[in-house]
Amino acid sequence: MSIFDRVKKVFKKNAPGIAKATTELAADIAKESAEVFEEVKAKAEVAAKKAGKEAGRVAKDAEKKVAATAKVVEKKAGAAVKTATKVSKAGVAKAVEAVEAAPSSFTTETPAAKETKPAKSRGPLTVPGAGLGRRKEAIARVRIKPGTGVIKVNGRDLAEYFPNKLHQQLITDPFKVLGLQDSYDVVARIQGGGVAGQAGALRLGIARSLNEIDRENNRPALKKAGFLSRDARVIERKKAGLKKARKASQFSKR
Repeated sequence: MSIFDRVKKVFKKNAPGIAKATTELAADIAKESAEVFEEVKAKAEVAAKKAGKEAGRVAKDAEKKVAATAKVVEKKAGAAVKTATKVSKAGVAKAVEAVEAAPSSFTTETPAAKETKPAKSRGPLTVPGAGLGRRKEAIARVRIKPGTGVIKVNGRDLAEYFPNKLHQQLITDPFKVLGLQDSYDVVARIQGGGVAGQAGALRLGIARSLNEIDRENNRPALKKAGFLSRDARVIERKKAGLKKARKASQFSKR
């Protein structure tokens, strides 16, 4: 007899018991399903009640907040109305004062001009002056005297000694700032330094001479332009181990 036949025979013998057990199992499952359904239904009802209570509480809180906000807005509006009323009253009062202060009659006569203090006149331009200027290694000893604007440097004309126009402009800047072009003759002796250094030293000497002649009128303009300041910049010295003041040979680790 095959295994299949044996199983079939056993099933035929126990068929009533199997059917009864299946029926009881189905009944138990149905009963448990009904209980679970009832439990879920009860929980849902409880949750719905809680949600209803929470919604009511939220609605009440919202009503309270709206009422409080309305009160605050009402107070602010009242204060704004009061302020506007005060401002309007003040404006009306000012307008009334302006109308009352307006002249009742008019005239075409020009009022008398107020007396003004006469401008302070510049001192006489007949006073000579002298000054010493330095720049780098150059030293300039300068003397100025009333004249026609002739500048002599070491016995030579300015254009001959300083052919560069920039240097000429640099030297004559103090006279231009004060509006004294062609008012003074300059005699200067310069020694040391190069062309640029000598030009800077001569300008400083001229500015100091003009400052000495009339401090009250000349000093503010010269000071503001920076012509009375000694330029202390000089060439930095060479350092040991370097090619120049700071230039060094390329570093090689190996």
